[in-house]
Amino acid sequence: MNHTHHRTPHHRPLIGITSYLEEAAWSVWRQPAALVPHTYVDAVSRSGGTPVLLPPQPGGAGRLLDALDGLVLAGGADLDPARYGATAHPRTGEPQRDRDSWEFTLLREALDRDLPVLGVCRGMQVLSVELGGDLVQHLPDGSHQEPPGRYVRQQVRVLADSRLGEILGESARVSCYHHQAVGRLGDGLRPTAWSPDGTVEAVELPDHHFTLGVQWHPETAADDLRLFKALADAAGSSR
Repeated sequence: MNHTHHRTPHHRPLIGITSYLEEAAWSVWRQPAALVPHTYVDAVSRSGGTPVLLPPQPGGAGRLLDALDGLVLAGGADLDPARYGATAHPRTGEPQRDRDSWEFTLLREALDRDLPVLGVCRGMQVLSVELGGDLVQHLPDGSHQEPPGRYVRQQVRVLADSRLGEILGESARVSCYHHQAVGRLGDGLRPTAWSPDGTVEAVELPDHHFTLGVQWHPETAADDLRLFKALADAAGSSR
């Protein structure tokens, strides 16, 4: 059931951010934790949204999305290749099936509701695979990430006549950290940005209010919040 939200200009849209399930260390502790880089939280908050963290869990996606105004599918671990009918490449990471299951369910429910969605890196791949696409499991070393943990700065070409083009213009300087990429695109998705080597760097669903995926990491660009602002604007006007 969809709830009607009565907004005043002072109501900040509630935007869910999917979180990791990782072994983490803090203070004297080292244990499994639900976590997400604070850059995501900060980007949503500074863009006019109220961030809500969504750790992997066995159920409740529909009820959560009835309460939320938008969704960010955060970056992270490689998807289980079984999701798109492939066997694992030697360089594909160990699957996190709990997280995969949770995020595919969240995305399906969000698409059913036409809730604004921004997929970041892994999140763009979840979007394409959910719609029937597959992935290139390993790009040439050093082309789109520099391990350990160094982003590759690239100039991407953006399709001017697209939602992304409206937000960013015809090109953007972005920070990439991915060793996989979309192969066959999911049904209905339109590619809207490319890196110099031709890798698809962004996709969108033209028949949805706001469903956009980018292969780079916009949450790391503290001085460029245009994508998160566009998501918050769409989320604020979607109910």
